[in-house]
Amino acid sequence: MDQKMPLEGLRVIDMASFLAAPFCATILGDFGAEVIKVEVPNQGDFARNFGKKVEGQALFWVSLSRNKKSITCDLRKPEGQELIKRLVSVSDVLTENFRPGTLEKWNLGYEQLRERNPGIIMVRISGYGQTGPYRKKPGFGRIAAAFGGLTYISGYADRAPVNPGSPAVPDYLAGIMGALGTLIAKAYRDRTGLGQMIDIALYEPVLLMLDEMIPVYDKFGIVRERGGPYVELSVPHNHYQAKDGKWLAIACNTERMFERLCEAMEMNELVTDPRCKNMASRIQNQKFVDGLVQDWVAKYPASEVIKKLDSFEVPGGPINSVKDIIENEHVQYRDDIVEITHPRIGKVKIPGIFPKLSLTPGSMRTTSSINPGENNQEIYSTLLGLSSEEIEDLKRREII
Repeated sequence: MDQKMPLEGLRVIDMASFLAAPFCATILGDFGAEVIKVEVPNQGDFARNFGKKVEGQALFWVSLSRNKKSITCDLRKPEGQELIKRLVSVSDVLTENFRPGTLEKWNLGYEQLRERNPGIIMVRISGYGQTGPYRKKPGFGRIAAAFGGLTYISGYADRAPVNPGSPAVPDYLAGIMGALGTLIAKAYRDRTGLGQMIDIALYEPVLLMLDEMIPVYDKFGIVRERGGPYVELSVPHNHYQAKDGKWLAIACNTERMFERLCEAMEMNELVTDPRCKNMASRIQNQKFVDGLVQDWVAKYPASEVIKKLDSFEVPGGPINSVKDIIENEHVQYRDDIVEITHPRIGKVKIPGIFPKLSLTPGSMRTTSSINPGENNQEIYSTLLGLSSEEIEDLKRREII
């Protein structure tokens, strides 16, 4: 059996900063790719100083930058640009998230890079993509969620729109899309020898999460509005508070699921009640149906409600805090949260590696680098063949 990791032999230049494109490189690194992180000399990546720190190490960086080597290079200087081009000539993938036009100004655009390596796959993630009237506008995850329509439907109808979870959700989605695009482009390159550019706007993956909203508006002119935890396509499909104050999610998408819920609640008569007899009736009488479910849930502690739901195979579960997640027996069993030992901060828990492959699972081979440029010698000397004198000269001139 081949013991190599699935992406072993793939070299990725992570020339991006916070968050989507670096996350794309992280996924590739988790499955065996050699990832070379390019950072600003004497400064490092922005993510090194983002959020809470332990012993000077940002926990955000510890999670995001596993399985990556760190080099420094000033992309604004011609000598730095030449170093990147030399690196591209011996690499497979480059990820970046500069504002469109920036790399072209630095002679590092796709057209310039593929002159050095026609097989290079360039993943470009930006707020609004490489083309279009908004291409040069700045963008972050919160802006992408708003522009893509997700924020508009988040919250209650009589209140201001709320942030749909973490502001970084669109960043992570775009990073996953970038990793997928990389593998698709690699499959094409394996047949033809040609790389290509992958152009992702931060808001575009959000559009894929809007289920039927776009075609429904197109055909019926209906704009979905904010409805709190209520889902307009299925009832009951909501959040309910148990006797102990804890919150649960229950989702009944089919008639059989609703029948099972009625059994669990010992209210079988609801199955033939005109207000509940089918999904259309329940949607029309949503407040009545949700009220019945809430009254039932409120009679018991959350754990007891979940036991009753499980016994009748009704989809339901706790609304977990991060503490709940880390302590959950199922999460622990599947190694969804793993504990690593970082050379500076010691033991720390971070998210595991997904997806889980049966024959070639991903792995955390190295922790995040402690200082920018830790691998300068390895990359510039061993890989690119620079002499010690040349490397010292580049350091002296703050090119690396």
